[in-house]
Amino acid sequence: MESRIYKKNLSLGFTQSKHDYSLYVRSDNGKFLIALVYVEDVLLTGNNEEDIVSVKAALDAKFTIKDLGPATYFLGIEICRTANGTYLNQRKYILGLLKESGLTAAKPADTLFPSDIKLSLTSGKLLASAKSYRRLVRRLLYLTMTRPDISYPVQHLSQFVSNPTDEHMQAARHLLRYLKGTICEGLFYLVQQSLQLTWFSDADWASCVMTRRSLTGYCIFLGHSLISWKTKKQPTVSRSSTEAEYRSMAATTCELLWLSYLLTDLHVPVKLPITLFCDNKSAQLIAANPCFHERTKHLAIDVHFTRDKIEEGFLQTAHIPSKLQLAELMTKPLTHEQHSILSSKLGLSAPPV
Repeated sequence: MESRIYKKNLSLGFTQSKHDYSLYVRSDNGKFLIALVYVEDVLLTGNNEEDIVSVKAALDAKFTIKDLGPATYFLGIEICRTANGTYLNQRKYILGLLKESGLTAAKPADTLFPSDIKLSLTSGKLLASAKSYRRLVRRLLYLTMTRPDISYPVQHLSQFVSNPTDEHMQAARHLLRYLKGTICEGLFYLVQQSLQLTWFSDADWASCVMTRRSLTGYCIFLGHSLISWKTKKQPTVSRSSTEAEYRSMAATTCELLWLSYLLTDLHVPVKLPITLFCDNKSAQLIAANPCFHERTKHLAIDVHFTRDKIEEGFLQTAHIPSKLQLAELMTKPLTHEQHSILSSKLGLSAPPV
């Protein structure tokens, strides 16, 4: 089916993006049309209503489609549009998770994890069947599409899918109780004039007690809107916090390059240089003036890559205090107060009334 839609879109004058194969763009004399395809679901948008109607008619003639009108629900994501912006959440999806886990009547939790649990590969007793834990973690991973505030705990829980224990399941269920208390929260995308890219990069050095690898965390904004975020364990052990921070900067630079290409496909101008907010001054100094001595020569690839982008004028670095580092939400457990402050700065909020 996807190949048939691909051929039909090309025949309608669309060009497939080289940076996201599910994205098709058509531009002609100021008229702009975008088609986002997922298997048999297609999301259409553009600046000319007549073009949208004609494309839907052409697709219906070929495939007999069902026109659902303005998007309100797409792939488990609820969409609410107001005069001030667009709100995305997965409230219905969370309700399904709670019902499946038998927690619809449970007391909401204020924290992401129980304070008295230190998870490891050997903590707790092995579950008789790992199927339910694996399914729950898979579904939580999908939920991070609109809930960046749970990126850190979901990454942490994902480490134990091979041999989950009762303590791992207890922590996962505690996270569901947190979600119950914040069930209506989602991302709000404000109508705005500024489309300047900015990004926050952070690392938690040697945070994994099992491998002593560090965590990379980043969040990228277009104007005031969060458009990309990730929590991921670094592939190698870092010998210092500066090294961990620099590897995180290099990983985020790759994501930023991809986003700049994608925005170009969408005819969104990318204003340079893009500001990187980092709370590690040593990593910033290496980016500004890389000195290859015994402590940094093994970082040559990451140093050259990030440094080249700074010299090209693509990036610039800026220091930010740790308490204002939004990417900290992606790399470590925080107090309830700090978690709430940073979550609100990411654009997480309740739906408009």
